[in-house]
Amino acid sequence: MNYLISLAIGLGVGLIYGALDFRSPAPPAIALVGLLGMLAGEKLWPMGRELIAGWLS
Repeated sequence: MNYLISLAIGLGVGLIYGALDFRSPAPPAIALVGLLGMLAGEKLWPMGRELIAGWLS
């Protein structure tokens, strides 16, 4: 369900950008690389905390 909500919001924003004849703030490839970085950061943060907690205990 989260994927459908995300897709719907993305489509809505895309429609608004199109209706306003406004270009997206970043080229698609750069935006995807940014999203990849965000996902990696989400995963690395908890792993790093666990690693540091393991070293300290």
